[in-house]
Amino acid sequence: MTAAVNPLSNPKGGKKLCELCHKPAYLQCTKCRVTFYCDVGHQEADWLSIHNRVCQMLVAVRTPAPFQPLQADRDQHRAEIREAQEELMCVCEEECRRWLFEGQCVEALPAARLCLRIAMETHGANAIQLVPAYLLLAEANVGLGNLPLAQEYLSQAEWTVLETPDCSGALRHRLHRNLGSLYLTTAQLDTALMHYANDVYYASEEYGLDSIVTCGGYFLMASVFQRQNKTDIVSSLYKKVADSWHGYLSNLMESRMKLSVHQTLSEVERCEGDRTLTVMLEEQQKMKAGPSPSHAHLDFNPARLLHALAMLWSLAGSWTKALQFGQRALEESRCVKDHELSASIQELLTWTHTQHHTHTHTPAITL
Repeated sequence: MTAAVNPLSNPKGGKKLCELCHKPAYLQCTKCRVTFYCDVGHQEADWLSIHNRVCQMLVAVRTPAPFQPLQADRDQHRAEIREAQEELMCVCEEECRRWLFEGQCVEALPAARLCLRIAMETHGANAIQLVPAYLLLAEANVGLGNLPLAQEYLSQAEWTVLETPDCSGALRHRLHRNLGSLYLTTAQLDTALMHYANDVYYASEEYGLDSIVTCGGYFLMASVFQRQNKTDIVSSLYKKVADSWHGYLSNLMESRMKLSVHQTLSEVERCEGDRTLTVMLEEQQKMKAGPSPSHAHLDFNPARLLHALAMLWSLAGSWTKALQFGQRALEESRCVKDHELSASIQELLTWTHTQHHTHTHTPAITL
């Protein structure tokens, strides 16, 4: 996948630099031939993180424009490159967010850096479109414990947002979510709560109170209250998050099962839902197993979480996981005598069994 770079083939005064560290490059990707590396280690790290998704997309963006005498042709070429750059940024952001939800911060960095580089090339050094990349880089560095660097990226993002009065609520909520996570990491809990509250405010304006995007802020607020040992508030927030995810996934499953509309989850939604629901399920089980569980803890029904996980994995096409979580959900719902939920879970199990059989059954070959 790589070949040695011949310095004599470079334009006079031109140097090929490593995609990851910007040191002199000695290797070239043999697939796209527009990406270079200082060593095999950096090439492999970039390939794992993002390059395998964008290898061919980079060709159009990085290949020098051909000579075109007509202005109309030049304008069309610029428009095509701009569209390719925007698509490239979307792919980089999606892939980086997937790595972050999976807790793989090292793997997320190359994708975030490429996202920032393309955004700068497309929109300039001070544009609001750079903020998503700054936030991704900040989140990855918070996860890695590089707090000064994370603070630097967040300061740049915050300054850009302040300089853009018409900045969307979607960006503002993401900025406050990242600031809250930074202050949570440094144990400044009141400041973290303030930013998470702003996160919820802007997200609810942009997406609605019951959106899974908004409930991400509630989930993070719960992590602050958990450190403060305010378990009743934690349980209340978890219930709100569980209801939001359960409602969202139920609507998708209803369209899939009854209306035959092919509904699915994005990779980012799947990763976020899996992480959020699994953490809440584990915490709920710890609460109930504690020395003195309160009534609020017992009201937090694990059957809805398990049902939500079963729906999530059904939508993702992971039938075995869906059946496992669905069976556990059915047992829990029967324990609490929630007949309506039990009927819904049973319907999901029946449908998932059918899908599992359809997708795994190999018909016999007639000779």
